[in-house]
Amino acid sequence: MAVEITADMVIHEVVSKYPQTVKVFQGHGLPCTACQVGARETVAAGARTHRLDAGMLLADLNRVANGQEAQGIKPAVKAPVGRGIPLNVMGAPGAPGGPSTGIRHVIAVMSGKGGVGKSLVTGLLAVALQRQGLKIGILDGDITGPTIAKEFGVLGRPKKTEGGIEPLRSQGGIKVMSMNMFLPDSTDPVVWRGPMVSSAIKQFYSDADWGKLDFLLVDLPPGTSDAPMTVMQSLPLDGVVIVSSPQTVATDVVKKAIKMVQTLKGRILGVVENMAYMTMPDGSRKEIFGPSNGPELVALTGAPLLAQLPIDPDISLLCDGGRIEDYYSPEYDTLTGNFMTALKLPANR
Repeated sequence: MAVEITADMVIHEVVSKYPQTVKVFQGHGLPCTACQVGARETVAAGARTHRLDAGMLLADLNRVANGQEAQGIKPAVKAPVGRGIPLNVMGAPGAPGGPSTGIRHVIAVMSGKGGVGKSLVTGLLAVALQRQGLKIGILDGDITGPTIAKEFGVLGRPKKTEGGIEPLRSQGGIKVMSMNMFLPDSTDPVVWRGPMVSSAIKQFYSDADWGKLDFLLVDLPPGTSDAPMTVMQSLPLDGVVIVSSPQTVATDVVKKAIKMVQTLKGRILGVVENMAYMTMPDGSRKEIFGPSNGPELVALTGAPLLAQLPIDPDISLLCDGGRIEDYYSPEYDTLTGNFMTALKLPANR
């Protein structure tokens, strides 16, 4: 009796009953089969979310479920990007590189909300850890809005070696991979759909020759969609650092990111509240954006408040000049110490 997969069937149920259909979903650009959230959608809903031809997808699903060959799968060679940047930015997928064998800890920095200073916290945490003599790398997962390379003043294009793609190094020796390194101009847009962004993040991790690292920090883009899901499900994360700011509108969005991590069974190491206050000339602290919401996020996550970071004009000037490694303040020592404690590692190793 012939198998019939219909549009109203749930992706999870289809894959559970017909495991061979996984390659069809993935071949059509629908990576939801391994997702605890997306896999609960119907085939029609998944196709709609990823703007796929539902009829062609169903036809291939039924062919494969009935022991035939799929016809509509056409692997993309080029992504629809301004100036034609290839999806496989570092060459053929699966090139030998530094999949986690030399990386001791992979940490994601996440907010859900744009503009709260997530990339800044990533950069400063990397600098603070590197000052302790640790070997640090940063994977800039914000493919469409990368800023890490700018903060560190890293210029040029990574070179391909026998071990994979060699990340560029900051002045202080921090290894960096960022999409801006592959653009003809740093202001060129990356006009990619979610699955392409996810593929690039996985390539940045698996195809790069990271070498021996104590920490690889992954700077995630805003939102709770494809890119954060890819990192949560595809990379061997040791934990997530949540970044927020005092405004209620920011805190409400950050809560979505927290609940996403909890849904995907991730480990939240702690919360960083950025722009918590400004130190006035008389030494007093003024809460420019209102009272702290840190305790509320601590209660929601069950994780500690790693630091409350001030508004400091020097940070902006140094980041704009690519000199984030020149910044120092006692608050960032607090951040690093609490981070290492949360990870249960000794500080000043």
